[in-house]
Amino acid sequence: MDSTAEGAQIFTKPISQAVEISPDLNGLQPLLARLDWLIKQAVSVLQTQQKAEGELGISWLQTTEIPSEPTSIQIRSDSLVAWLQRTFSLSDFDLDILAIALAPELDRHYDKVYAYLQDDMSNKRPTVDMVLNLLCTSIPEKLSRRKHFASNAPLIYHCLLHLCPEPHQQHPTLLSHRLIVDSQVVRLLLHQPGLDSRLTSCCQLLEPSLFSDTLYLKADMQTSLEALVIEDWQKQQPLLLYFQGSDRTGKRCTAQILAKTLGVPLLIADLAKMVEDKTNFEEKLQILAREAWFFHCLLYLDNFDILYLPENQIPYQSLLTELEKNRGITILAGVQNWIPTATGITGLITILFLIPESSQRREYWQTHLKTAQITLEDSELDVLSDRFLLTPDQIADAVATAYNTARWQQISSNKDNSHSKTAKPLPLFVNLCSAARAQSGHDLANLARKIEPKYTWDDIVLHLNQLTQLQDICKEAEYRDLVHKKWGFADKLSLGKGLNVLFSGSPGTGKTMAAEVIAHQLQLDLYKIDLSQIVSKYIGETEKNLNRIFTAATNSNAILFFDEADALFGKRSEVQDARDRYANIEVGYLLQKMEEYEGVAILTTNLRSNMDEAFERRLRFIIEFPLPDAKSRHLIWQGIFPKHAPCNPHLDLEFLAENFDITGANIRNIALTAAFLAAVDHGVIEMVHLIRAIRREYQKMGQILRDKDLGKYVDLR
Repeated sequence: MDSTAEGAQIFTKPISQAVEISPDLNGLQPLLARLDWLIKQAVSVLQTQQKAEGELGISWLQTTEIPSEPTSIQIRSDSLVAWLQRTFSLSDFDLDILAIALAPELDRHYDKVYAYLQDDMSNKRPTVDMVLNLLCTSIPEKLSRRKHFASNAPLIYHCLLHLCPEPHQQHPTLLSHRLIVDSQVVRLLLHQPGLDSRLTSCCQLLEPSLFSDTLYLKADMQTSLEALVIEDWQKQQPLLLYFQGSDRTGKRCTAQILAKTLGVPLLIADLAKMVEDKTNFEEKLQILAREAWFFHCLLYLDNFDILYLPENQIPYQSLLTELEKNRGITILAGVQNWIPTATGITGLITILFLIPESSQRREYWQTHLKTAQITLEDSELDVLSDRFLLTPDQIADAVATAYNTARWQQISSNKDNSHSKTAKPLPLFVNLCSAARAQSGHDLANLARKIEPKYTWDDIVLHLNQLTQLQDICKEAEYRDLVHKKWGFADKLSLGKGLNVLFSGSPGTGKTMAAEVIAHQLQLDLYKIDLSQIVSKYIGETEKNLNRIFTAATNSNAILFFDEADALFGKRSEVQDARDRYANIEVGYLLQKMEEYEGVAILTTNLRSNMDEAFERRLRFIIEFPLPDAKSRHLIWQGIFPKHAPCNPHLDLEFLAENFDITGANIRNIALTAAFLAAVDHGVIEMVHLIRAIRREYQKMGQILRDKDLGKYVDLR
């Protein structure tokens, strides 16, 4: 055989998926026949035929047809053994070594024979010494053949064969090392399906029959991608694809569609799990690459971003080195942009997986709602498709979740628990919105506090001007898709697509309540971020903290509520030091991220005068929250008590509004304190409880409550 033929094809030619065990055992039969002859000769030299049979109990040597003379080895050129020889530049001697080491995987009779030949019944695997004794006729030949077990020898260098030292030996000789064929080579030659056991902790092998045909890319883009993949696969031409985006399901399902198109399994590796074991990362990576190559799989490497972390630079370089030898089609999947490298990686194609546009999302909602036999008004369907940036799978899950929630609510309301037939439960629109919100924002929950909106327009007391502006914010959020996408304003704006708002006013004037009202109106989650905890004295750290928040907020469908903006804003007409200069940079960075964020972002400040006018121009809305006047305070007092609270109908709320110049937050605290005082008295909420609560609130604020302010209620204690 020509061991150098087609040597240039190393690491490029994959094995056909259609290979099966042939009558000649995929080319192994001639090698095994020669091995049997060598064994018979060796046994004859050691003992007489009768004694060998007596000790070994192997009539197998007699019943097996073994020629008395060695036959010439002829291996089919299209067999797997021949492919291995060409691909890894194996000599005929290497093939004999491989056959000797592989034989116990085919027949356990070889265990007994090897133990006998090595005069050690516990040593059933061939050693280097046994192999040389079988294949060599003289000591000089044995010495010359030791090169086949060197670290740069093809069998060892390509990890087709492993040298395992004798256990419990501190300095084992080369001759005592046992020979173990790599499990991938065994599975390849014996055509054993499945996944290498060394990869099961971090990989999945999916058969193409399990895949669906749901598209996550536009139809024309999907068609072009499939055509490209088919062309390169048929030409056995390496191809690197980078699936970029936060839609993890869409990326993986698209890879499954490509594998189904090619009719091959999809081998999925989670790099985040692989990198947990940094010591063995490079070895596992090589095993993974060869698994895809040997067994004709489409390789998909998920969570590629994990390798960009500073602590993972060594695994990152190992992966780049492996990708330089890319033998087939490999798909990388991540969220961040691909960073070009000064390596041999060329021709990588980036495929963006963006959240479907509103019209596409509307179709997905319609499809899944129709399947669940749920009917919505067009206006409600518009809200779901425009407001929630969800993938097709998330929409399907939201519909299923809302439907099951409706079932649960219906069963819970059926007090007699009867099994009589009831009408099919139909989820309310609010259930669908709640289920849609639950699909995202989980990363953001680790960095911000989620607020459950409790307040509506009926709860907030503001002047008409402020109320109108709040309603305008809601309207812009509702019609954002129409104006930006359908009317084309997004094409005219490089920045400023986000809806960024500033609430200015003293503490307790209703800024947080207004944010809750907006969230309730839009049926969106509200996340509160305390900027005083985000700002760092270390230059550059504030920007990193903000970037983590906005990265987590991507596609979160949430309103971001940045409280305590005074910790960041400052009017600096003169730059006093480097800290002043970087403080302005931090403010600019925050506003830039707010403009890029395609949602509602709200800032609050107690002193608008601290904010530079240049920054104000970058905000869509600025709403002042003044201290409430007497009329507003009276409205707040009237609405502060729940309908079930036992209030004396003759509470003098007008007196309280006229005489105590306090904020809505103070009024809320006073009402709550009075309620507890009344509960202790086992009665109803009276003026005496309110006066006592007012005294306590003034003490807490550090203000003096004069007797004349209490008027006719001065004696109430």
